[in-house]
Amino acid sequence: MIAPNNKKTALITGCGAGGIGQALSKEFNSQGFLVIATLLPWESRDHLEPLGIKCFDLDVTNEESTAAFKVAVDKLTGGRLDVLVNNAGICYTMPTTDTDVKEVEKMFAVNVFGPMRMVRHFYPMLINTKGTVVNIGSIGGIVPYVYGASYNASKAALVHYGNTLRVEMKPFGVKVINVISGEVNTNILKSDVERSLPADSLFASTNDLFVAHVKRTPGGMAPEDYALAVVGEVLKASPRAQFWYGAQTFVVWFGDTFLWKTCWDLLFWKMFSMERMVPKLANKKIE
Repeated sequence: MIAPNNKKTALITGCGAGGIGQALSKEFNSQGFLVIATLLPWESRDHLEPLGIKCFDLDVTNEESTAAFKVAVDKLTGGRLDVLVNNAGICYTMPTTDTDVKEVEKMFAVNVFGPMRMVRHFYPMLINTKGTVVNIGSIGGIVPYVYGASYNASKAALVHYGNTLRVEMKPFGVKVINVISGEVNTNILKSDVERSLPADSLFASTNDLFVAHVKRTPGGMAPEDYALAVVGEVLKASPRAQFWYGAQTFVVWFGDTFLWKTCWDLLFWKMFSMERMVPKLANKKIE
C-alpha cells in the first residue's frame, strides 16, 4: 500500500516500548501522519501496531539492513518522506579512566553513525517533500556529566553533525532540528543497570554512588509531554534549529550561554562527591 498523497509521513528510529521513540510515534500518529517506526527484531510491536503505526525491523548500524529498509519505505510512501527522526540510541556509563573503547565504538555506531547512515539513504525522499531531519540530542552533549564522557561525546558529535547537515541541506529545502533533550522518564539506562566499577578503578571508593547513579529512576518529564512539545516544534513553518526541551534544559542553556565554561566543574564535583578522591590519592603512586 502506498500512502495517500495527502498524508504526510514520519520515520522514527528506536521505537521500543517505554522510550522516546514510542511517544514520538504516537504523537505523530495523532497528528495524522503515516508513521513508520523501527525496532530491533526481538522487540515487541504490541505498543504500536494496534494504532496503525507501520513497524519494521532495522539495525541502524548495519548497511545492508538500512538499504533493504529504504527500499521498503520507498514502496510504502511512493518515494516521499516528510520527517526523519534519528532517535535510536544507547547509553554507556563509565569513568573515562575505566572506559572500554569497544563498548564506546558500539555506542557511536548507534548514536552517531546510525543517523549518518539514515540521512545517506533517505535524503532523496526528504528532498522530494522539502522535509525535516530531527536529531535527538541531549544536555549531556553540552555539559560534562560525570561518568558519561563517552555518551556525552556521542551526543555532542550528533549535534555538530546536525549543524553542518542543516547548512548543506538548506539549498534543497530540507530543515534540520537538533533537539537538546533534558532528562525524560524512559528506560535508556536499561543496558547500564547491572554495571559497577572495576575493583582497581580510581573511583572504586565511590562505587556506591556509581551504582546508585546507573540504577536511578530518571526524574524528568513524561515521554508523552516531551513528544507533544517536540512534534509541535517540528510542525512549525519555521522551527528552531536547536530546540531545548526536558528537565534541566533551561538551567543548562543559561549556563552554557552566559556563564564561564568551567562553571559546571564545581557543580558536578559536588553532585558526584569528587572530594572523596582527594584523600585516597594523597601521597600515593598510581601504577
